[in-house]
Amino acid sequence: MAETALNVLLDQNVPLAVAAWLRNERPEWTVRHVNEIGLQGRPDEHLYRWAQENSAIIITFDEDFGDARMYPLGRHDGIIRLRIWPTTVEQAKKALSRLLASVPPSEWRKSLIIIDEEKIRVRRG
Repeated sequence: MAETALNVLLDQNVPLAVAAWLRNERPEWTVRHVNEIGLQGRPDEHLYRWAQENSAIIITFDEDFGDARMYPLGRHDGIIRLRIWPTTVEQAKKALSRLLASVPPSEWRKSLIIIDEEKIRVRRG
């Protein structure tokens, strides 16, 4: 079965090198970093709006995006919250590799996914 092609937006707190790595891992996806599209330094609302207008899944370290009161489940295209430390390229790649290996990308849409050091939690809207 063909894998779901995704549109992904990495927040400015995710190292730019992670975008390059993800493009290499999933060349069929459209992967953008906020620094590449002129959203660096902009409030979360701008990033969120851009992601919704472009049907993109947000990948971020920002805990605010994990708050379902601010970003209700089912009202966004998907949010992946990296809850790991340190927030390095290596740790981000390790966390996303775990996600790629355990949760089909088709299940990422409309979900809030929180990845910590030990587990991956998927909440669907």
